Amino acid sequence: MMNHIARRDFGRIALGAAAFAANSHAVVNKVAPGIKLCVQSPPNPSEEQLAFLKQLGAEHVSVGSTPDLRTAEGFAQIKKRYSDAGITVWNIGNTSVHNMPEVTLNLPGRDAKIEEYKQYLRNLGKAGVYYTTYAHMGNGIWTSGRTMVRGASAREFDQNSPEAKGNWAGKVFAGPLSHGREYSKDEIWENYTYFIKQVVPVAEETGVRIGIHPDDPPVPVLAGVPRCIFGNFEGYKRAMEIANSPNVGICLCCGTWLEGGKKITGKDPEEMIRYFGARKIWKIHFRNVSAPLPHFIETFMDNGYYDMWKIMKALRDVNYDGIVILDHSPTMVGGNYTQTAYGYAYMKALLNRANAEAKG
Repeated sequence: MMNHIARRDFGRIALGAAAFAANSHAVVNKVAPGIKLCVQSPPNPSEEQLAFLKQLGAEHVSVGSTPDLRTAEGFAQIKKRYSDAGITVWNIGNTSVHNMPEVTLNLPGRDAKIEEYKQYLRNLGKAGVYYTTYAHMGNGIWTSGRTMVRGASAREFDQNSPEAKGNWAGKVFAGPLSHGREYSKDEIWENYTYFIKQVVPVAEETGVRIGIHPDDPPVPVLAGVPRCIFGNFEGYKRAMEIANSPNVGICLCCGTWLEGGKKITGKDPEEMIRYFGARKIWKIHFRNVSAPLPHFIETFMDNGYYDMWKIMKALRDVNYDGIVILDHSPTMVGGNYTQTAYGYAYMKALLNRANAEAKG
């Protein structure tokens, strides 16, 4: 057992140390220690929304930008609106470059999208926002419809359903071939390498960290497109080695990871956290699902097949200092306020327990 732990820790530490040594010029902005509970919030919050955040005790937000604010000045405006209320903006998203089929599949316009992404990183850095999430999915997030969980509407995915379709940024992707042909695993890897090698220098120069989101769902192949990189542990490990940068890491969407189950992913969320640690995991999407593939429902955190306490405890054990945020919650009576309050309170209870045990 001791030898197994030693090998595991050595691999994890070497992965991060090698990247740092090879990129000693990289700017990596330090963050305050401790797990940070976070709320998804709009770019122009009302006074009521800011009051809600204060009542929750939320000190960090993740914000999605609108097209008119996707400049350094716009990002600074978003950041100031929250900082004036005593709240830190952890990241500002941009759906135009968050997930780019042109990049994943080498479609027309790929180089233009990469240049747009690089400018996005520069805008974030200039505004003093040092984290962003990226997804490398060629045909979107898939669902086969909605179903009810404890009286709440929730996303459902049945791999064998004829209703299963992918969606991203208003586009719909369907089988048997979402882009007219089958893609090889080698193509997906080559396209990732082409992209990451171009954006790493900009990320390192600006100090922005890129956390890569898992493929949702992590079905090995969907409509002719392999999900071979960010749907399993070995894929992530190889992707981090290719990037070879302290500015490229992981947004661990626990719900997506649980959709795959260990049979597909190779490691459960706790094991991913303990392997990659705080050096490579910078954002946690906190959600549960009813069962692994081929059929799952996004359910409440206390109603899925995984014990979410294991995730929070592992984060505390590895001295995680990134954010933990509610993700894809079933729709509740009262709307977003109710869903957020439920999720935030659940996460806070687990964090309080983890902190108390660590002190004890």
